[in-house]
Order: sequence, then C-alpha cells, then structure tokens
Amino acid sequence: MEIASFSIELLSFLFIIAIVAGLIDTLAGGGGLISLPALILAGVPPLAALGTNKLQGSMGTATATYLMFRNRRINYRESKPLMQSAFIGATIGAIAVQFINTDVLSFVIPMVLLLIVVYFVASPLMKKKSNKNHLSSGAYKNSVLPPIGFYDGMFGPGTGSFFALAGVSCRGHDLITSTAIAKSLNFATNVASLIIFLAAGHVVWVVGLIMMLGQAIGAHFGAHFLFKIKPSYLRLVVVIMSTSMLVKYSYSMGWLN
Repeated sequence: MEIASFSIELLSFLFIIAIVAGLIDTLAGGGGLISLPALILAGVPPLAALGTNKLQGSMGTATATYLMFRNRRINYRESKPLMQSAFIGATIGAIAVQFINTDVLSFVIPMVLLLIVVYFVASPLMKKKSNKNHLSSGAYKNSVLPPIGFYDGMFGPGTGSFFALAGVSCRGHDLITSTAIAKSLNFATNVASLIIFLAAGHVVWVVGLIMMLGQAIGAHFGAHFLFKIKPSYLRLVVVIMSTSMLVKYSYSMGWLN
C-alpha cells in the first residue's frame, strides 16, 4: 500500500492505538487485540496487517523485555531456553499462516477475546500465587510454549495473556512475575514471526514505523507501572480491555446490527 493511501488523521489514530496497545500489552498482554483490528479496520489487507502488527509489536515487547532484564525483574539465563522454544513455535506458525485463508481471522478474533475474558473471570488461579508446579520446567518448555508460539506466529493477539496464564497455571508463578516473564517470550515470538513476514513482503512500513514509536512509548510506561499495580487491578484491566474490544469488533463486523 502506498503512503498516499493513509491520511494524517488515520496515521495519528494508529499512533495513538499503538501507545495504548503497548501500555496494555506490557501490563496485561493482549495489546494485539487492539492494534490488529485497528489495522484491519484501517484498510490494511489481512496478511499485511499481521506482518505490520508484528513489526510494531516487536518494538513494544523489545522495550519491555529490555527494561525487565536491565532492572533484574527476570533472569536472562533462565529465560533464554524458554525464549528459544517459543521462537521455534512462532516460526512454524508464521510459515503456516502464509498458506491459509485469512478470512478465518474474522472468527478467531472474537473467540480469543471471549476465551480470555472467561478465563480471567472464572479462574481462581489468577487471584493468587499457586505454590504448586503442575509441570516440570522441561515439560513446560517443550509442550506448552511451542503451541503458544505457534499461535502467535499464525495469528497473535492475546499471546502475552496466554503466556502469563501458562506461567501461573503450569509453573505456579504469581500473576505479576508471570506477566514479566511473558514479555521476553512474546518478544521472541514477535521477532520469529516478523522475520517470516518480512521475507514474504507482508509489511506496510509507513504504518509500522509510526506505530513502533507509539509502542515504545506505551511499553516504557507499562514496564514502570507493572510492579506497582495490584494483581486484582491487572485482572480488571484484562477483562475490561477484552470485553470492550469484543463488543467493538463485533459491532464493526456488523454482527450486532
């Protein structure tokens, strides 16, 4: 798509969306549930929207991950093998999506949104730390992270939330710690996916670069707020964000008319 296809107003809107998405994604995951529908509604073709979303999302997760490592909120040595596992899954998923009918996106988005809302509302595991590891480190790395990475490579929105959920339910982490670790995993999957989409030429650079700046701003503030926010508030942010986007997306698709 040419630069002339986008008005200043539309680019400004996408910039603001990226700031909000970067903030939400760092705090709760699911920023892609805001940015991807916005790109599609802006007229970007589905595969290009996925690729552009990876470009701008990589900046947000890179900023958050850097701040987590720099401030010693997460350990690089422990995170590295987990990131590698998620990277492999995302690479396979990004390759697979090049060969499917992208019309399925219109049905996957609301299902993912609804799943996240139901899980965060209903699951008692998200209310407090679980002291029991339900999976060993090896089983978690080899059987849980690759499928989530595959989902991110193929589609993406909500991946940060899924990584956070997996850390709590499978490894016994508290929500804040699990969300912090999820940033590094999501960064790995974003980079893996982006490499494939770049190779396939499915990136709108003018939009992606502008949204990258917004993502960096949002992620910067989100990383500083993450360890100061109460877990109950974090749950509320996820539920409100997901419910609002579910209603908005359903309305934009004409399902509520």
